[in-house]
Amino acid sequence: MGRAFEYRRAAKEKRWGTMSRVFPRLAKSITIAAKEGGSDPAMNPKLRTAIMSAKAQNMPKANIDAAIKRATSKDVENFAEIVYEGKGPHGVLVVVECATDNNTRTVANVKSYFNKAGGSLAPSGSFEYMFSRKAVFQIKKTENINIEELEFNLIDAGLESIETEEDMYVIYADFKDFGNLAKALEDSGVELLKAELQRIPNDVQEFTEEQLADIDKLIDKLEEDDDVQAVFTNIA
Repeated sequence: MGRAFEYRRAAKEKRWGTMSRVFPRLAKSITIAAKEGGSDPAMNPKLRTAIMSAKAQNMPKANIDAAIKRATSKDVENFAEIVYEGKGPHGVLVVVECATDNNTRTVANVKSYFNKAGGSLAPSGSFEYMFSRKAVFQIKKTENINIEELEFNLIDAGLESIETEEDMYVIYADFKDFGNLAKALEDSGVELLKAELQRIPNDVQEFTEEQLADIDKLIDKLEEDDDVQAVFTNIA
């Protein structure tokens, strides 16, 4: 697939392997969801989604329960969820999802990251439409899974497609069907490796290894920020 692809994969694996803020970010999502819609997952689809994502990342139940309980605390911050869009080095498109209790601080930080990388923030809505919001699940590939039967069982839950990789199946659906598909997968008894909401580019762009090195510096800075929940690009 080329050196650029191998570089990109190595860079992503390095970030995923060293990120120490995964649980805090998951906990923030759970707290926000519980504060907005109540602490009962059965009555709060957003909270169910956040909990499912946390469980798929092996977040301990005690941490999940603490994050839900924190939503009722008088001292809990009032977080706002904000999406920023920008162009990074070499014209890469970047969408940044944030959860912040101080929008002035967050926008100043995000803007500075783009500026220092040779990019710039764009007005809201500039190219968010160029990404599709999807529910994405990764399940472990085992001999016990009949993929055709699984696909048939998931259609009514909103399944759009299943892709086969070396050691897993990757399942896609519209983001609104996250809860339905999560429940269907849970009922099927498969081993869930990851569950998340993603923004997938409708058109991707190829970059050289040298260009990817510049882009990854920006992504690193964004992902190091405590207010940043997720970063998406149009990298192929």
